[in-house]
Amino acid sequence: MYSLEILFYKFVVFCEKHVKAKYIYLITFLFLCFTTSVFAETNTVSSTVVTNSTPPTANAPSIINSNSDICKVGVGASVQNNIVGLASGIVIDDELCQKLKLSRSMYAYGMKVAAVSILCQDPRVWDAMTDAGTPCPAKGFIGAEAANYWTDNPDEIPDGSKYKTEYITANKPEPKEFDDAQNLAVFKTFFLITTGLLLF
Repeated sequence: MYSLEILFYKFVVFCEKHVKAKYIYLITFLFLCFTTSVFAETNTVSSTVVTNSTPPTANAPSIINSNSDICKVGVGASVQNNIVGLASGIVIDDELCQKLKLSRSMYAYGMKVAAVSILCQDPRVWDAMTDAGTPCPAKGFIGAEAANYWTDNPDEIPDGSKYKTEYITANKPEPKEFDDAQNLAVFKTFFLITTGLLLF
């Protein structure tokens, strides 16, 4: 069997002898296309190849808190599609934990009123203290003096307290009504104005 180069050479020699020169290139091109397709059909190998082209899985980082005396919580998340993956992690402060630790420290140092004051920054504690009849300390006042302070300054009650709106509405000044002397003065003023307008 002849190789492709030998067949091509014999074909070109045949075309030079028997066919006009202007058709040689066209016939050569058609011959190459035909032989290429023949060889492609005879050399086809049937196989099944499975290629896994997905990227590796994006894993969220584990945030380890080895110190149990800090008030931070680690949070991690990851997202992935067929092309790219993204993973991230952050540390969030836990404010309630911080208040509890500060309050315990103050209590351990013998500062009991200060410890309660720290806890009273939370509206739930503030409501519980009010329900128990022992108002939260404020500006150095405790007991009845603290209750008077909260009544006079309801805007300083922690947001979220169920008593805040009640204290604010109770603290609003009521509109004053005129007494008899003030009513008489207003009446006289209106009388003089209307009389003056009628005369002019």
